[in-house]
Amino acid sequence: PRPMPLSISTELGVIRLRLRPDAAPETASYISRAAAAGAYSGTSFYRSDFVIQCGLHGSGKPNPLGVDLKVNETALHQRVSNARGTAAVAHWDVPDCGNTEFFINLGANSHLDTAYGGYCVFACVEDDASFAVVDRIAEAVKQRSKVAIQSITVS
Repeated sequence: PRPMPLSISTELGVIRLRLRPDAAPETASYISRAAAAGAYSGTSFYRSDFVIQCGLHGSGKPNPLGVDLKVNETALHQRVSNARGTAAVAHWDVPDCGNTEFFINLGANSHLDTAYGGYCVFACVEDDASFAVVDRIAEAVKQRSKVAIQSITVS
């Protein structure tokens, strides 16, 4: 069966991400469960350089799952490169410390495939309309530092 997409509703439109359980089953499940628990409601995209990034950072909200990801799946399953439109889990310089933070690549960032153990791709932008929203968010974050997320849902 085709994986259900995540719908990221923002003040600038909706981004639809197609989950990649073939590449990162635990990560796709973790992000989906965090979204279903309302983790991202009222947060924002707050970074825009070579990626746009969102998550609980700076929101004051606790992680509703209560735990971080236990493993970086970058090299465990079907490897997917950090290409334009892929979504990957952010982490510090220790590879097995991902959590609700994730980013969408604005261009080809293959250096992220191996840096610090790799940044695990768990989804990809599903359609042209979503790519347009990603690009609008990237520009808006540069101008005003953040773009509000109303919700992320599994649809």
